[in-house]
Amino acid sequence: MKDLLDQVDLVHHNGRPDLFKIGRKYNDDQLLEIIGDDSRPVFVAVSSDGVVLGYCFCIIQQTLYDNVLTDIKTLYIDDLCVDGSCRRNGVGRMLYESAVSHARDLGCHNVTLNVWEMNPGARAFYESLGMKPLKTYMEELL
Repeated sequence: MKDLLDQVDLVHHNGRPDLFKIGRKYNDDQLLEIIGDDSRPVFVAVSSDGVVLGYCFCIIQQTLYDNVLTDIKTLYIDDLCVDGSCRRNGVGRMLYESAVSHARDLGCHNVTLNVWEMNPGARAFYESLGMKPLKTYMEELL
């Protein structure tokens, strides 16, 4: 799984080296913490010979008693990666659909995620699954 985390980091670093260092989003201790946390579902695709082909890290978020937002439960996809050697073979779709099914089972209102503008392939993938933009996060470089 560490190799996949490296692949994700490299996409982000190459796209926005001003924002992303070379490194992993999660270290070993953080990965163990995530795996042991029931509020952070993890889905993993494994080949028949035990090789990790992809993962989907999620976070269950709940808005309650907000002055403006309604009370809803959301499954947020924190990170989804498929190994570069097996993309376009349905692994990402299977991981996404597993996350959506889990969200439905939990009574979630929606599934959300963030896509960086420098990653148009990821955006096209999520749109092909039926996702639509929720909001736009903008910047001005100084």
